[in-house]
Amino acid sequence: MKSARRQVAKQRCTPAKSSRKHIGKLFEDLVAVQARLRAPGGCPWDREQTHATLRTYLIEETYEVLDAIENGSAQDLAEELGDLLLQVLFHADLARETGAFDISDVVTGIHDKMVRRHPHVFGDVKADTARDVLRNWVQLKAKEKQAASLNSGASHDPAISALDSVPRNLPALLEAYQMTRRAAQLGFDWERVEGIFEKLEEETTELHVALEASNRQAAEEEVGDLLFSVVNLARFLGLDPEVTLKHSNLKFKKRFQEMEREASSSEKNLSQLSKEELEQLWDSAKAKVRSQISLGSEP
Repeated sequence: MKSARRQVAKQRCTPAKSSRKHIGKLFEDLVAVQARLRAPGGCPWDREQTHATLRTYLIEETYEVLDAIENGSAQDLAEELGDLLLQVLFHADLARETGAFDISDVVTGIHDKMVRRHPHVFGDVKADTARDVLRNWVQLKAKEKQAASLNSGASHDPAISALDSVPRNLPALLEAYQMTRRAAQLGFDWERVEGIFEKLEEETTELHVALEASNRQAAEEEVGDLLFSVVNLARFLGLDPEVTLKHSNLKFKKRFQEMEREASSSEKNLSQLSKEELEQLWDSAKAKVRSQISLGSEP
């Protein structure tokens, strides 16, 4: 199923210039294709899917978009964005069948939101910097949430937080990044990066104390605080902690695989080597991988 859809996406990834003038028609055709797949006599697999069963595919397609961005291939990015768009259409079509909403509601909603959240472009609000824009965005979002709560009949809740919009089911790394980003947009941030380094030293010291006391619960808490501080550091420096960790993961993988190759060439098994031999292999692998990267080749 996946490969068949990829083939279709590849055929569409480089449309003729003339076709780009008819985005509305192209979008309508894609909506019709998805509806046909779900209709009686359509695709058995598509007809079995629900919002719940599609969650895995939505996550998968999102990460494939990120991989395409990382790889720098415009063709791959166009294809993966198409796959991600298909997931949006799929969920909208499921909702249409139950009468909840349809794709027109999705498009109208995001169109109106973008206009509403950019009063400095479509209104009279002044925002000279990206920081001003983000601060306005957070304030508008909070007001919208409060208004929606009142419209639903709920009583005014002065305890509504800017962090309430951060989903609790996010992976912990992304949740920490989003929470510190929201707080920073409202002005709650470090003045300078040295303050975060001092915080890291403080958390490291507290972790040492917990370890010396053999207090596992305290150690777990301090490791969490340490990780949170590292995420905050990445965010402060304008880096995405997920992306930076992915880079480090890949770097470790390449180096470790090079260690395995070197050991195998000497008819050795890593598990049978001493700590000193492993360290030597690691240093050798680091140097080799670094050299290959500088030459623009893969190990």
